[in-house]
Amino acid sequence: MSGPAQAGTRRASLLIIGGGEDREHDMQILERFVALCGGPDKRIVVLTAASRMPAKMWAIYDAAFGGMNVGSRKPVHVASRLEANDAAMAAEVAQADGIFLTGGDQKRLLALTGGTRLDEALHAALARGACIAGTSAGASAMSAHMLADGKADLHPEKGAVSLGAGLGFLPRVVIDQHFSQRHRLARLLTVVAHNPYLLGVGIDEDTALLIEAGGSIEILGAGAVTVVDGRHMVSNVADIRNRAVPEMVDVRLHLLPSGSRYGAAGDSATPAAFSDFLNIVTNIA
Repeated sequence: MSGPAQAGTRRASLLIIGGGEDREHDMQILERFVALCGGPDKRIVVLTAASRMPAKMWAIYDAAFGGMNVGSRKPVHVASRLEANDAAMAAEVAQADGIFLTGGDQKRLLALTGGTRLDEALHAALARGACIAGTSAGASAMSAHMLADGKADLHPEKGAVSLGAGLGFLPRVVIDQHFSQRHRLARLLTVVAHNPYLLGVGIDEDTALLIEAGGSIEILGAGAVTVVDGRHMVSNVADIRNRAVPEMVDVRLHLLPSGSRYGAAGDSATPAAFSDFLNIVTNIA
């Protein structure tokens, strides 16, 4: 397997973290984020809009990135859509080498930033080769279709989960986080039952899915990434009552533990059944 990106490289990338990443000890995922930004001398901003405690959230990442000798690090606090349309704030985000989206509530993040100058700045930064990372709520918000609310505890349940519009960096994907720790497979299956067009991606805590422009993915951290593919599924979900358990036949599940890497030169050949997923998720915009 090829090694991590070296300081100075500038390929657009998304680092999608399942929450609970190590911020105090080896900080493998955060260290990789800094490397993807181009190294500790690059400009990193931390967007706290998902959180109702932005100062506390910033203090956590200020300490973590400070411990990695990131000199140019700044918080971006957004309390209203008026602030999210501030031209100076948007310019600072657009020119950043790395943007980190904190946890909190993904619905809050989109309500404050969706369709604003700040939203446009995030896309502009990605287009010019920045790395955008998101943890927990920040991870869920990265896709075009965002898991907004709801739960399914033991089995998938019709009508138990709702989707909303996300930031739109990834098409045809819905992301769930804290995945194994909060037993969210039934919730992701519920999403796929209703929306077989979408690929469900569940990311464990202290685990990240790295997607790099050019068509490669890599799993980092302590856990695994689960992919649920219902495109070949046969289901009765359209015909059953609300909150009933749907029949779901021929749902495909992929499990990618830490260290898995596909799509880059020199890596393992991509299995045919997985190549479609790779093509979809690496179409970052």
